Amino acid sequence: MLDATESPEPARRRDKPKFLTRTRFDEFDLPAEVLDGLSDAGHTFCTPIQSQVLPVSLAGRDVAGQAQTGTGKTAAFLVTIFTKLLALPSKKSKLPSALIVAPTRELALQIYEEAQDLGRHTGLTFAQVLGGVDYRKQAAILRKGADIIICTPGRIIDYLKQGIFKTTGIKAVVVDEADRLLDLGFSQDMRYILRKLPHYEKRQSMLFSATLSYRVMELTYEYMNLPEFIAITPEEVIVEGIEQSLFHIGSDMKLPLLLGLLKREEWSRILIFVNTKAGVTWLTRKLSGNAWPAEGITGDLPQRKRFRLMEWFKTGRIKILVATDVASRGIHVEDISHVINYDLPQDSENYIHRIGRTARAGKTGRALSLACEKYVFHLEPLEAMLGYKIPTIWPEDDWFIKDISTRVPGRHKGRGRRPSRRHERRRKQSTTTPEKTRTGSYPGSLFGFAPESKPAAAEGPKKKKKRRRRSKNRLTPASRAPDKAEGQALS
Repeated sequence: MLDATESPEPARRRDKPKFLTRTRFDEFDLPAEVLDGLSDAGHTFCTPIQSQVLPVSLAGRDVAGQAQTGTGKTAAFLVTIFTKLLALPSKKSKLPSALIVAPTRELALQIYEEAQDLGRHTGLTFAQVLGGVDYRKQAAILRKGADIIICTPGRIIDYLKQGIFKTTGIKAVVVDEADRLLDLGFSQDMRYILRKLPHYEKRQSMLFSATLSYRVMELTYEYMNLPEFIAITPEEVIVEGIEQSLFHIGSDMKLPLLLGLLKREEWSRILIFVNTKAGVTWLTRKLSGNAWPAEGITGDLPQRKRFRLMEWFKTGRIKILVATDVASRGIHVEDISHVINYDLPQDSENYIHRIGRTARAGKTGRALSLACEKYVFHLEPLEAMLGYKIPTIWPEDDWFIKDISTRVPGRHKGRGRRPSRRHERRRKQSTTTPEKTRTGSYPGSLFGFAPESKPAAAEGPKKKKKRRRRSKNRLTPASRAPDKAEGQALS
């Protein structure tokens, strides 16, 4: 647990977004500590979602907001929570006062870092509760106490059932990326958490999602107190900052086209999305084999490695990152110039989250999508959701670059991989043992050599083989006959 006032990291100034409104943060009745944090982070004017959410949330009402990732909704609910907690009388207990639930560990970490950034002058304390991290260490942090808990559903439920995490002091709760929580199968977990919180009339609830589907709306009706619905349509943000392009291409030519795009485009940092984990592994290996060093991130990757890869991607040590949709909402990097959909998403809503990784904070970016015969059937519902056709580009012949990843220096000619040590040992033995002859008839030989003849046994007394004795109780057919006859006589 880190205290916001003790964070040694200097405030990160961000570029001024291009889609800001004329509403200033200092127009609201915010504490001086919160305004100082916003000023240090470079926030002066509100984004559309912030300008519409803050008047409602600062009044204490529940909010259900629809906005694309990267439009500033995290700052909207953090400012609301900071203002609400600073207005409360000083508490003597160590119970948490606010709970923020996120679908993925990366997104929870992103919220935690932004909370430290914006709340560095508030004196509030923060704790993150995530799976894949030291269980006892996080339990000790919860026992010690924190004002704001930022968590994923699975791990916080474990502490809740053990009595380590207590919810009686919760005054505000935030459910971020609610649609993604439900897509990942956390519907029952989310309902369990909300049922354990104080009644919705005794707390303030805020829910944010890129799409307000029927399942998300059901949550608002059951566990929120007549929320105010605020929607920022995805098209308003996507069209303004992201240049979208579509390529119709066969599956066998997707990799050559991707290699050509990497060479033709002027990019600084690229995020490539694939639909399956196996596809991430395959494409990462192919890119590395073609002199484009890349790393892959999937949902089953160990947590430490996921955090390390994300840190390398943020600092520029990794320029190309291949990911599945599980990681699409936890990647908060402001300098991603290109997002490439190597596979079209099967869920149309995921397209918004994917391309939302670029053009963050009002910057510009490019989103390139490859539509092959396998996933092109998802294009029609995707464009129906957007309300327009994605511009199509037909690549020229010189846009394709041949895949050379199988031609690895130092390997045997004509072979895709190096033989194993066992095969090398057998080959070496075949050239040094004069008894072996090239026959090719022995089916057990991999290299066409006859098997070694076994050495003759040394002369000496032969051991007698033990004969298996039959059980005395076992009856022979002859011995069964009298019994049968006797049985017939008795009958």
